[in-house]
Amino acid sequence: MSTRIVTAALPFVNSSPHLGNIVGSHLPADIFARYSRMKGHRVIFVGGTDEHGTATEFAAQKEGITPRELCDRYYIIHKRLYSDFLISYDNFSRTSREIHHKLVQEFFLELYKNGFITEQEINTPYCNNCKKGLADRYITGTCPRCGYDKANGDQCEACGSVLEPAELLSPHCTTCGSTGITFKNTNHLFLDLTGVTKDIENWIDSNPHLRSQVKSLAKGWLHQGIKKRCITRDLTWGIKVPLRGYEGKVFYVWFDNVIGYVSATVELLGDEGLKLWEDKATETYYFLGKDNIPFHTIFWPGQILGQGKLVLPTNVVGLQYMNFEKQKFSKSKGVGISADKAISSNIPVEYWRFYLTYILPETKDSEFIVDEFFERVNKELIGNYGNFVNRVLDFVYNKFNGRVPEVSTKDSTLEKAILDSIYKIDSYYDSCELRFALYELLKLSDLGNRYLNEKEPWKSGKTDALNYCLEIIRLLAIYFEPILPQSSQRVFMFLNTDNRKIEIDTSAKAINKPEILFRKLEEREKEQI
Repeated sequence: MSTRIVTAALPFVNSSPHLGNIVGSHLPADIFARYSRMKGHRVIFVGGTDEHGTATEFAAQKEGITPRELCDRYYIIHKRLYSDFLISYDNFSRTSREIHHKLVQEFFLELYKNGFITEQEINTPYCNNCKKGLADRYITGTCPRCGYDKANGDQCEACGSVLEPAELLSPHCTTCGSTGITFKNTNHLFLDLTGVTKDIENWIDSNPHLRSQVKSLAKGWLHQGIKKRCITRDLTWGIKVPLRGYEGKVFYVWFDNVIGYVSATVELLGDEGLKLWEDKATETYYFLGKDNIPFHTIFWPGQILGQGKLVLPTNVVGLQYMNFEKQKFSKSKGVGISADKAISSNIPVEYWRFYLTYILPETKDSEFIVDEFFERVNKELIGNYGNFVNRVLDFVYNKFNGRVPEVSTKDSTLEKAILDSIYKIDSYYDSCELRFALYELLKLSDLGNRYLNEKEPWKSGKTDALNYCLEIIRLLAIYFEPILPQSSQRVFMFLNTDNRKIEIDTSAKAINKPEILFRKLEEREKEQI
């Protein structure tokens, strides 16, 4: 089996995460990492907090604290919440750590040596009212591409276009609101990927794993032409540029944060971690929202090609957005559910994981609907899967003292249906189509329910059907484990087995006393969220 490095986009630490953040990278990355471990791959699942950049500095300024103080506070919050959501990071690191600064500077110097860094004088925005230069998040205006009037100086959140401050229409200072902005000339460093444009395009075209919408977005960027992109900023909070004449500048956050995947691995494994990133046999999987797709399909592969040592991405799993009740998640407007609120609601965390997987925005935007959340959990998770587990285990334990003999007559039709379903589930998981893997799991559970009803062992007294049903439950527990790790462990305990083989075992079985696997969600619990 291969080594798989699984990553989730590093979140900014200027606020607490909401469910949109969980579903956009951390949860799908965790499900895939758990699945890969289950299949026997060596898995290194890394992430961390993205702590540099103007967003952090701006948030700290508004709170009247230092960026370090802000990051220290939110790092603890983020790490706790991802743990509460059962996200199984092997290392959840920080871009403010020394190991990250060191590796970013070394990475830059290799790009510089290889001729991918150029110097250029550019016009940078200056607020005449605040008497200071304005980095990306300190200047806001209208996007020249789509007309969104709250675009930042680095990117438009509405259409995803990466921007330069000078491109904004009707710009104003984000801090004071003044339109008294002028531009001043200053030297900056640029990443020049024009020499590897064809290589990036070849990587995109030849990659069999990239989803069609990820490829389409990346190719759209390529067709516009890759321009030199500034990688330095006039800020104090960030990674210092190790080049004479640039002592007062730091690296632009988009340049340094992707290297955080590497530094988190090296922090965990030492020199071996770097060797894994340089081993062409290592598979790397990136889970992220669609606004991050250009950085992971154009700029990061370009940086890797320019540096010349790291392995290119195996798959960039770009997800779309999840809205809340037909509105965009917005903490400032009180739209959506925070991760903290979900955890404190006393609704079991696996119910959240189940529904969020059910509506994963893998190929298009999805909607979190509270009424549907309750309905899907009660009908699909509990009424389908939970009910099947409970009724079979309860019947075997109470009517047969928890024991069923070996199957006397093989049911080849049923066995083929089970194995066909397992093949589909496995294929969906491996291709990162996690929502469809869940749908197929529910179909397998429904197959078990229908088979049990058809055979009616409570009338016939025959145990072959019960043996097969126990096998379906075991296989369901194996493949539900990436999504529902806690309840799957309970099922294995009830079944009195740790058999994880992907085959149908019709030998005699002896189970432990079962308990109800899931409790129903009550209408009154909606008030908690």
